[in-house]
Amino acid sequence: MRVLRFLGKLSVPSSIHLRLIRNISTSVPRNGSLFTQEHRELQSSLTKLIDTEINPYVDQWEEEGQYPAHEVFKKLGQAGFLGITKPEKYGGLGLDYSFAVAAHETLGNINCGAIPMSIGVQTDMSTPALARFGSDYVKEQFLAPSIAGDYVSCLGVSEPGSGSDVATIKTTARWDGDDLIINGQKMWITNGFQADWICLLANTSQAAPHLSKSLICVPMDSPGIHLAKRINKIGMLSSDTAQIFFEDVRVPAKNLIGEEGKGFTYQMMQFQEERLAAAGLLLRPMEKCVEATIEYTKNRQAFGKSILDNQYVHYRLAELQTEIEALRALTYRATELYKEGEDVTKLVSMCKLKGGRLVREVSDSCLQFWGGMGFTKEVIVSRFYRDMRLVSIGGGADEVMLSIICKYLGILPKLGKKKH
Repeated sequence: MRVLRFLGKLSVPSSIHLRLIRNISTSVPRNGSLFTQEHRELQSSLTKLIDTEINPYVDQWEEEGQYPAHEVFKKLGQAGFLGITKPEKYGGLGLDYSFAVAAHETLGNINCGAIPMSIGVQTDMSTPALARFGSDYVKEQFLAPSIAGDYVSCLGVSEPGSGSDVATIKTTARWDGDDLIINGQKMWITNGFQADWICLLANTSQAAPHLSKSLICVPMDSPGIHLAKRINKIGMLSSDTAQIFFEDVRVPAKNLIGEEGKGFTYQMMQFQEERLAAAGLLLRPMEKCVEATIEYTKNRQAFGKSILDNQYVHYRLAELQTEIEALRALTYRATELYKEGEDVTKLVSMCKLKGGRLVREVSDSCLQFWGGMGFTKEVIVSRFYRDMRLVSIGGGADEVMLSIICKYLGILPKLGKKKH
């Protein structure tokens, strides 16, 4: 039923309906891939939406410094792409996480890094804990309209003095009867200026740092919320990034996600999907860099032959493509284990670390082969060079990923455990 409803939303041809009906119970990956024919149909439909509704306008949105998130999200929501893994009860498709990774990889076909990141905030950063632990009330109020594309969401974790070190956040949510009164500030908030609500991490008690925090759904039109600054970035230009202040913002305590004091744990779980999504989103941009560079160097002449005819150039491009495939294999393996309920913290951290470093290597190497053109705003390689530098910083810096990997290797104490 989930697949049928998904296909109905996409208005795919009846021949595809019939083929997928036959394969619902028997469809298996081919050629060692994580994806089945059902995944491929999802990717094909999303590609069509990107080609018609997003990519034709990306250059304009990059120049304007913002894209119309509500308009784009509504189209994605109507097609079912904002709730792929979310409960059917609230408008989602209820599919396993491999379908989300298939969508992330396809979103990488968007000709910038900002819009896929903005979409990922909605699907894999601000809503996983809500979908998993939220009450029926908060799911109805915040999850359902986010899946439908009626709401744009953002995630409020980072602060000026607390980025990757989540335990040190200072924002508080003080109890006042049946309400919470929020004070503090958040920084680097993607979608902040267009968001209808924020999934906010705040201290709701004086307990130990890992036990004092809660996740709260906060409407962005609440009195006391001030959008203080639109941050001017070197890349990711078409997504807005905000600094937000909270001054005695009152929300009902029933807006809590799950149990009070479990916010740190819930956020660590959300990070797993965020980091896995990030790896999936990087695959196509890197491949597009390589593909565009092959085409350009094939036609660019120097010293009587094309740039591509130089052995170093074509060997280097082959090397980069091999590394991309290695990251894809690691991402697919982590996805398969996550789908089976395994703890993939170590593998996901490796995906995030490798992805952030590799995209820098790929975009930098490819830009070099473009020569002077690579240093212009006119080519896709330079855009990815600017945009993707963020991956090694946001969502947990490279150094944090290394620390997590070390803990799982037994080199350092596990997270949440003290060294004796």
